[in-house]
Amino acid sequence: MPPDKDNVEYKPRKSLEEDIADKEEKVFVDYPISSGLTSEEAAELLKVWGRNELPEKKKPAWLVFLELLWQPMPVMIWIAIIIEAAILNYIDCIVLLVIQFANAFLSFYETQKAGKAVEALKKSLKPTAVVKRDGNWDHNFNAALLVPGDLIQLELGAAIPADCMLNEGVIEADESAMTGESLPVTLHARMMAKMGATVSTGETEATVVHTGKNSFFGRTAALLTPKDERSSMQTMLLKVMVVLVALSLVLSGICFLYLFFVLGEPLTETLAFTVVVIVASIPIAIEIVTTTTLALGSRQMSLFGAIVSRLSAIEDLAGMNMLCSDKTGTLTMNKMVIQEETPTYQEGLNQLDLLRLAAMAARWEQPPKDALDTLVLRCHLWVSGATQDDVLEEEKLQSAVNAEMAGYERVDYMPFNPKVKRTAGVVREKANGNVYRVSKGAPHIIGGLVEDKAMVERMMEKVVQLGEDGIRCIAIAKSESFDPTGLESPVSEDSIPVKWHLMGLLTFLDPPRGDTKDTIERAGVLGVPVRMITGDHKLIAKKTARDLNMGDRSRSEWPLIEGPERLPMMDPVRHIPPYRMVEEYGAYIEHADGFAEVFPEHKYLIVETFRRMGYRCGMTGDGVNDAPALLVADVGIAVSGATDAARAAADIILTQPGLSTIVNGIQVSRKIFARMKTFLTYRIAATLQLLVFFFIAVMALPPSDYKPKPGEIDGAHEARQEEWPHYFRLPVLLLLLITLLNDGTLISVGYDNAHVSTVPQRWDLGALFFISSIMGAVACSSSLVLLYLLLDSWNPNGLFQLIGLGGFTYGEIIAAMFLKIAASDFLTLVSARTQNRFFWTLPPHPILVIAAGVALAISTAIALFFPKYVFDGVEIKGLVYGQYLSVLWLWLYVLGIFLIQDAIKVGCFKILPQVKAVFRLCPRPWEKRARAQPPLSASTPSQQMKEITIGDIRGQESSSTDEDDADDNREGGPKAADAASTAQV
Repeated sequence: MPPDKDNVEYKPRKSLEEDIADKEEKVFVDYPISSGLTSEEAAELLKVWGRNELPEKKKPAWLVFLELLWQPMPVMIWIAIIIEAAILNYIDCIVLLVIQFANAFLSFYETQKAGKAVEALKKSLKPTAVVKRDGNWDHNFNAALLVPGDLIQLELGAAIPADCMLNEGVIEADESAMTGESLPVTLHARMMAKMGATVSTGETEATVVHTGKNSFFGRTAALLTPKDERSSMQTMLLKVMVVLVALSLVLSGICFLYLFFVLGEPLTETLAFTVVVIVASIPIAIEIVTTTTLALGSRQMSLFGAIVSRLSAIEDLAGMNMLCSDKTGTLTMNKMVIQEETPTYQEGLNQLDLLRLAAMAARWEQPPKDALDTLVLRCHLWVSGATQDDVLEEEKLQSAVNAEMAGYERVDYMPFNPKVKRTAGVVREKANGNVYRVSKGAPHIIGGLVEDKAMVERMMEKVVQLGEDGIRCIAIAKSESFDPTGLESPVSEDSIPVKWHLMGLLTFLDPPRGDTKDTIERAGVLGVPVRMITGDHKLIAKKTARDLNMGDRSRSEWPLIEGPERLPMMDPVRHIPPYRMVEEYGAYIEHADGFAEVFPEHKYLIVETFRRMGYRCGMTGDGVNDAPALLVADVGIAVSGATDAARAAADIILTQPGLSTIVNGIQVSRKIFARMKTFLTYRIAATLQLLVFFFIAVMALPPSDYKPKPGEIDGAHEARQEEWPHYFRLPVLLLLLITLLNDGTLISVGYDNAHVSTVPQRWDLGALFFISSIMGAVACSSSLVLLYLLLDSWNPNGLFQLIGLGGFTYGEIIAAMFLKIAASDFLTLVSARTQNRFFWTLPPHPILVIAAGVALAISTAIALFFPKYVFDGVEIKGLVYGQYLSVLWLWLYVLGIFLIQDAIKVGCFKILPQVKAVFRLCPRPWEKRARAQPPLSASTPSQQMKEITIGDIRGQESSSTDEDDADDNREGGPKAADAASTAQV
């Protein structure tokens, strides 16, 4: 019988985190505290538990290769192979197999080569940890080699490298990357700190408990299933393939019906001809070549320190027309530099004295652990005669600090705590035994310790004055001497009250990087305005904007840095962006030169607003709090030194500091985009040329009607002996040779030189098909004209007889048309690569020259020397056996048509705007053009908004023609700022 539901106790199902937490509480009660491992112990444990890394799902190489044989286009080849085998055309079947595997091998080789280069760079991004091994602390230990039982040190701002138990003390950890909880959690002794969290307050030692896939983060990540989303480039390629394949099937189908039902050709011959025309015309390698081009581009970007984690991000980067940038570490050096101005408030103090006092409130004998300690302990003033521009060795600086501090002994120390905003130390002078406290921190915090309020007021006035120029200060205070004997914590104010004296201010600044100003200007020239988004104070942001000439300098309120007051906030109930965000906040956000004092939620919503307004928006960041904005941005960029959470959310990871790498990436991505346009323009033109040529030739130019009749003309005996078929066709071998040589040459497009467009790029299929159709029409019409002249060459009144070239046998006609079609295809590629410019304006890369030269040489040699042979019922005869001089005028004809084709192409680009207006090829009304600050221009395709909440994001850490779409910015007003709080730490 089923149990009585009233007597059964039902318990709510626990979440994964609660279930794991319960198990760990039981473990941590008696879990041994580590004192450090030896190398031998660690090596044995590493064999048991494995590396401290999340398992990566990598496809084996053989599976990658097989998938290349099962793409939409290769499937068409397999169908053709099956049909050829069924009608017993084994030679055609073998040729098709060679084509199939040649394409797959080329793509596999190039993709693997690019992937290995990127993987090598990714290995350089491995996190480090502070670990005690063999009795010594290693401050640069590879975190991947951590094992359970290791003793590690958790420091302020450091990422927690593994699940570990706190040995003692209290810290606060930001676990938003795993749990979505925005507030830090407080952790006490014998509580677990999770891998992937960041220490936001305090420091302590901890014992590693779980690593890698056994950690909380690893077990959670194992439950996640990655989503395969189709990028805009993949969508565009699918549309192109659908159009070309549909057109190929329709025209080839009409030819099949005409040949079988009207001309009465045998089914096997008709079917074989139709299949081969389809195979030769459809873009077999379109996806392979495009992916290979992107893979090669990612390798090129990796050479200057940009690791692409999503290949389609290269295309998004090429179209980016708004870049939102974090300030610290990206625009600036992320390195505090002490300024010359040093206000002092006690007699006889100088800058070096204040520096020495500040060092007493730090662990001067150890490497600095945060930015302020680095500012003090790595200042050039410690070394006599050094300047701030000098690059000083770490050992030399540490030796100088130790020498200056040799007369002091530390008694106690209090690390920095964001709640009290100061550090403190208790020191003893070795010379006289005096013991006193020294504290450094925010001016208003240090001022609260000092009893002389008049002096404090004077200090704060100076702080305000410095703050108006964006200069920060730390204040230093020193207590009177006291006796620490018997005190449990001499540094604590609760242990014994002392009187404090204000010593002075150390002024400092995080200066802009040397290349940032020029980089922002270069980005502007490329149509990518840069907007600063920072959590720093508004006045500091304004100074940075002035130093870097950011924003619209033509307006009186420049730089217009807005605060968070009027920015949108998430819906408090549903935790989604406001419904009318663009209407209510769009103008305000678009008009500003930057934003200051913002929170992670603001960054996310600013980026989302730009995206909803039609911008293709990029975002740079480095911290866990930047991950939501990085994930929602069209191009998320994790800067050098970013946290694991930021890297996981980003599309591109920089390994070199500053914005210059991003601008270099924009230039490279636009070159890659240009190469893809070259390939697609050529591929569409070549497909249309081949399809329409055979369609018209089959319908309108039956060779049998042009066969010379007995007694009609002298010298036609051999031609009369040949069989002239009822419809024109090339043998399968020649058609597939054209395809194979073309695809081999197309791979070299990935290495070709390309123009860097000055405006963001986007796909315009209407313009792409228009230009390609015109180029294909020129090549197709010239081929039809040549075919007619060759077939009519035995006509006594024909052009060839009148100019003395004589007649061609049918085998020679086949060889000549093979050379014409092959050469026109290659020269179409040469014309397509320069887009709206003439072909001579951009020299090709040597690799492309060699590839095209080899292909053209092979095509010419085949046309000249192919032995007389009947293949697929069609006789082939090399031109060298009869009309050997015809190859010269044939090449002259091809080159002449190429010059005409290139001129028509340039002319079509000039009338393209009018054509787009007439045929409505321009962006649809809902594809709003983005506004950019004058005089920049930007091209802005509409994009579908990503509906994703902040909580969702935090839980997930684990063509184109140049247009001037610039528009005037709308008016806005500045906000008042509190200068006094600007300079506080």
